[in-house]
Amino acid sequence: MVEFVGHRSLNVVDEEIFNLIGKEKRRQQDGLELIASENFTSKAVMEAIGSHFTNKYAEGYPGARYYGGSEVVDELENLCIKRALECFHVDAAQWGANVQPYSGSPANFAVYTALLKPHDRIMGLDLPSGGHLTHGYQTEKKKISASSIFFESMPYQVSTSTGLIDYQRLEENALLFKPKLIIAGASAYPREWDYKRMRAIADRVGAYLMCDMAHYSGLVAAKLLDSPFNYCDVVTTTTHKTLRGPRSGIIFFRRGKRTTADGKFIEDYDLESRINQAVFPSLQGGPHENVIAGVAVALKEASQPDYHAYAAQVQKNARVIGEALVEKGYKLVTNGTDNHLILWDLRPQDLTGSKFEKACDHANITVNKNSVYGDVSAHTPGGVRIGAPALTSRGMNEEDFKKIAEFLDRILKISLAIQAKVGKKLVDFVAALDTNEDIKALKLEVQEFALKFPLPGF
Repeated sequence: MVEFVGHRSLNVVDEEIFNLIGKEKRRQQDGLELIASENFTSKAVMEAIGSHFTNKYAEGYPGARYYGGSEVVDELENLCIKRALECFHVDAAQWGANVQPYSGSPANFAVYTALLKPHDRIMGLDLPSGGHLTHGYQTEKKKISASSIFFESMPYQVSTSTGLIDYQRLEENALLFKPKLIIAGASAYPREWDYKRMRAIADRVGAYLMCDMAHYSGLVAAKLLDSPFNYCDVVTTTTHKTLRGPRSGIIFFRRGKRTTADGKFIEDYDLESRINQAVFPSLQGGPHENVIAGVAVALKEASQPDYHAYAAQVQKNARVIGEALVEKGYKLVTNGTDNHLILWDLRPQDLTGSKFEKACDHANITVNKNSVYGDVSAHTPGGVRIGAPALTSRGMNEEDFKKIAEFLDRILKISLAIQAKVGKKLVDFVAALDTNEDIKALKLEVQEFALKFPLPGF
């Protein structure tokens, strides 16, 4: 009898990929993941992603598919939408959701496609101020993001003295620029957002207000941060950061009547049909129903009391590691955090974020270089971004994050010693790291510490 190939395990079918998966698992297990946009999802989510929903093509929406055999995926998608609204505590009569976007960037561009015409004007937080590429980022020489290629973008910025969003300047520029869309939310901004102020600005210029809460949506779900749903017309999020699900995206849109903040009627919302049309068929094909299944599981998990306790611990851990670094004499953008991340300004130490990231990699700690306001290059930025979600998922608390601050302090001192010896070229710095005995010894300490904490998933 011939063996049915569909029943063979991965280690039999493809030993190379099987070994790479094991290698990546060991990397995650042996190290400390401090990238603010990363997390560890659960075994239940992984099981859903690897389910038979992988096999189903389902172009269209529940009740209106272009393929037969979609009755079960219709149930799945409707359940995921229901859980998304419940997770963020919004009324289905006032809000709807599209759970088909493949990730956060496609979700954002679907909103632009739905609400804007080519060359309409948008305003989002500038990348060096902590914004995201998809919010209209461009340089003096080049349009970087598709949102700046197809639309006219004017960024708003943080104050150079406080690192906080300059809402007064945002309002002044919006009155001159007259954007069609104003975007709240960021990827490297450690403070709370004044949605009420932004709603008032949007109303003055007749703009839609959108929030991209991808980074901190889990804290919104746990009611630890202000909800953008109270003021925005559209809210987008990824599902794999603080929300701790698979890599995917969700678009939430208002229903009913569009009014100003003071209740003045503007028009009836027609966002549902426009956004659904933008996602499919305008920008995407068939949704990844296996990932939607994983999102539904993650949303259920994020609605439970133990998740809310987790989210509160994320906030505590982010605050504590920031305080520990400040006590050691280091500078944080805005001098602290309200959410899940800190932005560490390394310019006073005359070390680039690029070098510090490499040094951390050599010590089994993962951070990412990040621009801070005043930077002129994203390739050699002046800071690093540090997040608490992933290691909190491994069960670490405030004392553990103080220990991690000690590791980071030691890495910085090793880095400065290397730079003093070899100069400022990154290639020379990395070469010196490869043979540095202090960083090798620290790597063993980090590994021993990390292995005390279990890794979620399989």
